[in-house]
Amino acid sequence: MLRVPAQELMSNKAVKMDSVDNSSFISMFLSQNPTSINHSEIKYYFAIPLIRKKNLGYLSLRKINRMKFYNNILETIGNTPLVKLNRVTSGVKGTILAKVETTNPGNSVKDRMAVKMIEDAEKVGLIKPGGTIIEGTSGNTGMGLALACIIKGYKLICVLNDKQSKEKMDILRAVGAEVVVCPTAVEPTDPRSYYSVSRRLADETPNSWYVNQYDNLSNRTAHYESTGPEIWEQTDGKITHFVVGVGTGGTISGVGKYLKEKNPNIKIWGIDTYGSVFKKYKETGIFDQNEIYPYITEGIGEDILPANVDFDIIDLFEKVTDKDAAVYTRRLAREEGIFVGNSAGAAIKGFLQLSSEIKEDDVVVVLFHDHGSRYIGKIFNDDWMRERGFLEEEIKTAGELVAKHKDMPLVTLYAEELVSHAIAKMRKYGISQIPVLRDNKFVGSLDDSHVYQLLVDQPELRDVAISNVMKGAFPVVKSTTHVDELCKLINKNTPAALVEMPNGNFHIVTRYDVISSMS
Repeated sequence: MLRVPAQELMSNKAVKMDSVDNSSFISMFLSQNPTSINHSEIKYYFAIPLIRKKNLGYLSLRKINRMKFYNNILETIGNTPLVKLNRVTSGVKGTILAKVETTNPGNSVKDRMAVKMIEDAEKVGLIKPGGTIIEGTSGNTGMGLALACIIKGYKLICVLNDKQSKEKMDILRAVGAEVVVCPTAVEPTDPRSYYSVSRRLADETPNSWYVNQYDNLSNRTAHYESTGPEIWEQTDGKITHFVVGVGTGGTISGVGKYLKEKNPNIKIWGIDTYGSVFKKYKETGIFDQNEIYPYITEGIGEDILPANVDFDIIDLFEKVTDKDAAVYTRRLAREEGIFVGNSAGAAIKGFLQLSSEIKEDDVVVVLFHDHGSRYIGKIFNDDWMRERGFLEEEIKTAGELVAKHKDMPLVTLYAEELVSHAIAKMRKYGISQIPVLRDNKFVGSLDDSHVYQLLVDQPELRDVAISNVMKGAFPVVKSTTHVDELCKLINKNTPAALVEMPNGNFHIVTRYDVISSMS
């Protein structure tokens, strides 16, 4: 029998019944009390058992309190939906479900652990009233911390690395956080890294607490206590695989621990990125510095081993390229209507790379960390994607190949100019090849390797006319020329070609442009 909170007892006369369902009781009640309830409001009433005598059930009717609210925004964290994926996972066996964490008030899974870490710190006196909370974050933990700080009356300083999206930084400032930006491409021990800066600020700021989400075990406890039980309940205990991108390790380790306690056969798959140490460390036990290099994907991968990553819980790691992570993030939005962030694209692509292991009756849950609105200027920006070779475009003609720089004028030299002028232009514009003009016709070319060899052999040539040292003119093609034909013209001896556009302008195509279009 359903039990609900009630404010209004519609009848103080109970109906004695041995067993009855809700709808049957309401019908009986109305027949005995025909004027007691407005029939349009029947859906707001439920039968409540009142046990008065041994083995006898007495039922009364109560009205549900329709006024429902939360005391503050933190109470809305959790109970995020589980959504079946259809198109992106077409052809994959099993039931593939997305745990969409964007419905948390801070729009990410990090809300869960942010509040837990603060509450645990309060219990042991690490943070005092009016104090300052300091954390190094990719943005999402900072948002969760910011909401908690607003409700609890703390100040917040968030330290981010410079590869994080502008949207993340702006959102943190919007909710009152002070944002400090640090360089990405430095060692964790470098005083400029966001790990080091966070610790330094904590040492320098009175009445402050450094959260340290990487090693703060309240991080994974939050997911053991909330995310794991939710997934188990939502799948009715039928889950067979849990897949999630790994950064601090709190989500995968907390959820994984809970699920394996329920069923040790559940597989826990971590998604990593190229440039991170997790996969090799799991497979070999070796922390390999050679695995560490800059990468674009946000929110997953690390160049350290956080204490929150429980490698014994995780069955395997799968790496996903920056391009695939970005492309599949966009596919989730366009094919599933699920507008989520960069790590979600990595998570679903990593799962698809492993999907041959899935059987028909398997139930897979892939967790999507955060909201797509934080990546408008990056993943969901065509120009940003195109610049990195991530945009899946089929380029067929020379005109399409130069489209990305069609608004930029062609940099040229005159045959009468000096070699030193060519060097200056190459440096100024960051280019390697320049066509040479005489009487407004292309008569020659220079490229950096040719100039370099000239100056090594004869340094005095920097002060001679370009016409004395230039190579042959670059070949010229129409904008409609097929890329395959263009590629035949660009080779070891010819580093570029010129494309004549319909408006009479010319643009240059280099070997690099062709390579980028193929990536």
